[in-house]
Amino acid sequence: MTFTAGLSALAVSLTSSVALAQTEVTWWHAMGGELGTKLEEIVAGYNASQSDYKVTPVYKGTYDETMTAAIAAFRAGQQPDIVQVYEVGTGTMMAAQGAIYPVYQLMTDMGADFDPDAFLPAVVGYYTDTEGNMLSMPFNSSTPILYYNKDIFEEAGLDPEQPPETWGQLEEFSRTIMESGAAECGFTSGWISWVQLENLSAWHNQPIGTLENGFGGLEAELTFNGPVQVKHWENLKNWQEEGVFQYGGPGGGGDAPPKFYSGECAMYMNSSASRAGVLANAGDFEVGFGMLPYYDDVEGAPQNSIIGGATLWVLQGQSEEEFKGVADFFSYLSSPEVQADWHQFSGYLPITQAAYELGQQQGFYEETPGSDVAIKQITLNEPTENSKGLRFGNYVQIRTIIDEEFQELLSGSKTPQEALDAVVSRGNALLRDFEAANS
Repeated sequence: MTFTAGLSALAVSLTSSVALAQTEVTWWHAMGGELGTKLEEIVAGYNASQSDYKVTPVYKGTYDETMTAAIAAFRAGQQPDIVQVYEVGTGTMMAAQGAIYPVYQLMTDMGADFDPDAFLPAVVGYYTDTEGNMLSMPFNSSTPILYYNKDIFEEAGLDPEQPPETWGQLEEFSRTIMESGAAECGFTSGWISWVQLENLSAWHNQPIGTLENGFGGLEAELTFNGPVQVKHWENLKNWQEEGVFQYGGPGGGGDAPPKFYSGECAMYMNSSASRAGVLANAGDFEVGFGMLPYYDDVEGAPQNSIIGGATLWVLQGQSEEEFKGVADFFSYLSSPEVQADWHQFSGYLPITQAAYELGQQQGFYEETPGSDVAIKQITLNEPTENSKGLRFGNYVQIRTIIDEEFQELLSGSKTPQEALDAVVSRGNALLRDFEAANS
């Protein structure tokens, strides 16, 4: 062997030793497409920033598929270190006693850099227990906002810089737009459950359920069949019949975006994280951004909206070195630079005040008007028991019930009160099943 070849072999050996010395941390996630690519870029940045740990991201499909896979893996003793779980899975994860390592406890046990007060209250409130302890690490949090077509507004003689603030204005603007011929319909919406019931309730400081919207225990019951919710669903039904509103379908409402992109509907309500997609697909028209409309005859409105998206849960059963790696990675992930970059790329909320302030210093919000609407909306007021989020078991199935009953409403089979009463009674039956299984 030549001297040069010997050095090469030694270098390979040393590199292998370093690689072997690294502790691997596995992260199962549900981010596909451009968001998945950006996630991998963030992980690569972390891996390059230090040599003790290597985070390996693994795409596991949809949120449902990822959560199901993680539960099955835990039962088989082959769980990842970290799993991304959407917000409506929080109750289920909390009930899995012995399966999760609460983030506040992990960070303390591992001596990691962690200040719970640095996080935006409206974001972390969803993922804390009744004592205020953070159970999972926020990563991709969003809230619904209003998008509108400025060109249509101008054509209809409306001020393109002034989105509707109240539901009364939204109806008025919609009728003006339709009568002028600028568009066929006033507005459409994604996620009827999330936007037009859960956020509607929080935005008007109305309870979604008892026991602090389920935060106070498994005995909670749904209550979103009150006068404000009934009035709103009655309006949606009437507006649908008149063409002011066009239903986009169940779940995420996949038919809603094309109605907005094509100019068929002038306004569109959906996640703040839809921003990149909206701008990419709007094409020929200028997009405006506004807060969700509110009923100005409801005392306390507007309050604050609530979040969607997902957080990162740590699963028990790993080595201490792996847990140290998870804690170190979470410190990196929540740093202002990483969070500001992720927020500005994706449209998700910055999870810390420092990340928001960094964006302000960078001039991001001045350069991209409307990009801070979601932040202003979710931090408009200090969250109340009615507006900090919801925590119910079996809530994925309950959202399906909401969609089913909304379709019964639109078909004329049920009145608004009957539809929402059915949501509550059917949903409460699922809550009692969950309580029995986890008590």
